[in-house]
Amino acid sequence: MTINFVDLDAQYQSIKPEIQEAINGILETKDFIHGKSVEAFSKNFSIAQGSKYTVGCANGTSAITVALRALGIGPGDEVISVANSFFATPEAIAEVGAKIVFVDCEADTYSIDTKQIESKITAKTKCIIPVHLYGNPSNMDAVMAIAKKHKLHVIEDCAQSHLATWNNKGTGTFGDCGTFSFYPGKNLGAYGDAGAITVQNDDLHKLVAMHVNHGRTKKYEHDFCAGNFRMDGIQAAILDVKLKHLKNWTEKRRELACYYEGLLKPHGFKTITVRPEAYCVYHIYLIEVSNRDEVMNHFKKLDIQCGVHYPIPLHQQPALKHLEYKKGDFPVTEKASERILSLPMYAELTKSEVEKVCSELIKVAKL
Repeated sequence: MTINFVDLDAQYQSIKPEIQEAINGILETKDFIHGKSVEAFSKNFSIAQGSKYTVGCANGTSAITVALRALGIGPGDEVISVANSFFATPEAIAEVGAKIVFVDCEADTYSIDTKQIESKITAKTKCIIPVHLYGNPSNMDAVMAIAKKHKLHVIEDCAQSHLATWNNKGTGTFGDCGTFSFYPGKNLGAYGDAGAITVQNDDLHKLVAMHVNHGRTKKYEHDFCAGNFRMDGIQAAILDVKLKHLKNWTEKRRELACYYEGLLKPHGFKTITVRPEAYCVYHIYLIEVSNRDEVMNHFKKLDIQCGVHYPIPLHQQPALKHLEYKKGDFPVTEKASERILSLPMYAELTKSEVEKVCSELIKVAKL
């Protein structure tokens, strides 16, 4: 029996008629680019996430790029973020010509270590980008206090935190912007690339929307050079269908995470720590083991799928070697990258499948 890491087909089959109706609607109306379907989804996502505005865009990476550009961040500026994230976070910073400055993560939450941020602030620092990794919100009280003290912008990387909250307030609503990815495997995933930027300020909202769409508000009048980062109409329609089910899917993820905890914690496994203020949505459910390759090989023989998020810390990526970081600079991130293992997690996963994963894990794993 195969136990999938993510089962997009199971999700699709459960909402197939709704998806087909939504796609057919776009084909009939020809609302292909940046039209009414994008407007509708953006409005509904704002309601779901608790944001004043949402601007749909092409993908999660372009969302960060657009947010940085709209805030005027570019060459000569420095942006502080965490060393454990997907490559898109520093890649967008490099895209606008700014310099990425890393800090380590916390060993228990895997979130940015806010105690390290102030030591990295210089006269060139313009922005902090906390990453709500694995769907576990960062300590936004601490991040915003530091940003206010030093008059810095904040962009929340919310690529994995759809519907997550900190103190009952949605991620992506604390800083100047929140950036979301709707990559197919995300908790809220399109059937292709898509993303969004959440904004709370009227003027910034207008600027972000212009940066998504060639620097314009009128069809043939462009106020500045920006780019084309628009959302596809079909993807917006699909996302709007899925958004109606997201709360239920999220609760199922949380139930499964709790079930995992009950089976694994008594055996001493290290899992994600969630602060009392945080509502974690478990985009990834991970553990730590000292013999990861052995566990993965064992799972492979049994057709149990798993993953590693992420095996190479950002400061050790070949593309960022010019930053001259070295092994040992971020010990918590480095240790975690050698031990973390992502287990199957999706709303359609059954408790019997979780039991199978855990029983096989316990047989071979070393802590």
